[in-house]
Amino acid sequence: MSRTESRLEEVNYYLDSIKAQHPHHPQLLQAATDILESSMDVLVAERRDLLNEGFLERLMMPDRIIQFTVHWRDDSGRLHINRAARVQHSNLLGPYKGGLRFHPQVNLDTLQFLALEQTLKNSLTGMQLGGAKGGSDFNPRNRSNQEIGRFCHALMTELAHHIGPNRDVPAGDIGVGEREIGYLFGRYREMSQQFAGVLTGKTPFYGGSCLRQEATGYGCVYVADQVLDGGVEGRTCLVSGAGNVALHTAEKLIALGARVLTLSDSEGFALCKDGIDKDQLEEIKQRRSDGERLSAMADDCGFKYHKGSKPWEQEGELAFPSATQNELDGDDAKSLANNGLKALFEGANMPLTADARDHLVDKDILLVPSIAANAGGVAVSSLEMSQNTMGQHWSADEVDEKLQAVMKDIVTSCKAWGESKNKVDYIKGANVAGLIRVLDAAAAQWV
Repeated sequence: MSRTESRLEEVNYYLDSIKAQHPHHPQLLQAATDILESSMDVLVAERRDLLNEGFLERLMMPDRIIQFTVHWRDDSGRLHINRAARVQHSNLLGPYKGGLRFHPQVNLDTLQFLALEQTLKNSLTGMQLGGAKGGSDFNPRNRSNQEIGRFCHALMTELAHHIGPNRDVPAGDIGVGEREIGYLFGRYREMSQQFAGVLTGKTPFYGGSCLRQEATGYGCVYVADQVLDGGVEGRTCLVSGAGNVALHTAEKLIALGARVLTLSDSEGFALCKDGIDKDQLEEIKQRRSDGERLSAMADDCGFKYHKGSKPWEQEGELAFPSATQNELDGDDAKSLANNGLKALFEGANMPLTADARDHLVDKDILLVPSIAANAGGVAVSSLEMSQNTMGQHWSADEVDEKLQAVMKDIVTSCKAWGESKNKVDYIKGANVAGLIRVLDAAAAQWV
């Protein structure tokens, strides 16, 4: 049997196990396939004894999945019922850590793949963090503050039994910002009668960290600036999304001298051929915080809105998909490759479909996966946990300095495991570095 055949046999063994237990979870299978296919050669060579003992098979499955319903009333008094879950994937390196997502498309498949990737992402930061993910199919759009508050309090009434500062520390994610974190924290404090660092993403005046909202976007750009010869200055960039990650990715790119051409939402994309400037972006950020669609602000903000299209048909050197999973498909990847793309940095979690990723890799386009490029948010969440434990508050400059150091260390780890013949495979490097640290922890604890 050839080495390639042996590797595929190893990969298929673990994938078959996942398929048998979760036959209707395609996103989980997609994430696991990417992780295993990119890392199996190194794992066999470096940790064959741990594979033989079953530690890798253990890490492909979550420790537990907590499911419950959330009952709440709207402003008219009508009762609503939503589904919610928390996937606690691994606490081998520290308390479970990962966001809560409020979105109508949240399901167990989504949460399981996010929790698996969160475990590796948190491992890659070098911090003492396990991995988890949670959320609900509740849609906060067009709900009043009172309705969102009732829902958050109802959800925390159940979730509080399963979290704690040294057990599981949730954070924000899509649909969950500082407002929602505040409502969740308020209910936890009432129930526990403790002012504890059980949630990150709080506003700074009552225990949150500076730069938490900016961290994921900033961190993604810091990684890009590290891995590119000459950094991002002067580069033409395509950014998707118009939420927290996308807007702060654009903000940091502009600050470092890059030219950002696009943003997008679910209905289309905004194009500014001369590049979005700082003042334009500030107005977009303000109006987005009020819930306004990109299409409604196009004339005032000086860009053209292309309804029903994606930004990937434009010419650009760098791409930052920062909206949601599987947003960029094979046809999009072909367009990018044909239009001069040099590198892509995954700001969102698993934003590329499998065929999109394969096409970009085949075209020898530099690709940094989300578990590395997207790790800035959890890095600052960990810094928030440290500040809460010590009762301290660090300035934005102090947090930014620490964030840059973490992202630099992530790039170094990726290079250590992914470099070959003066070239770095960042997909392999990130997955191997994340996996080996968790595998070694499992073996050391004999669990």
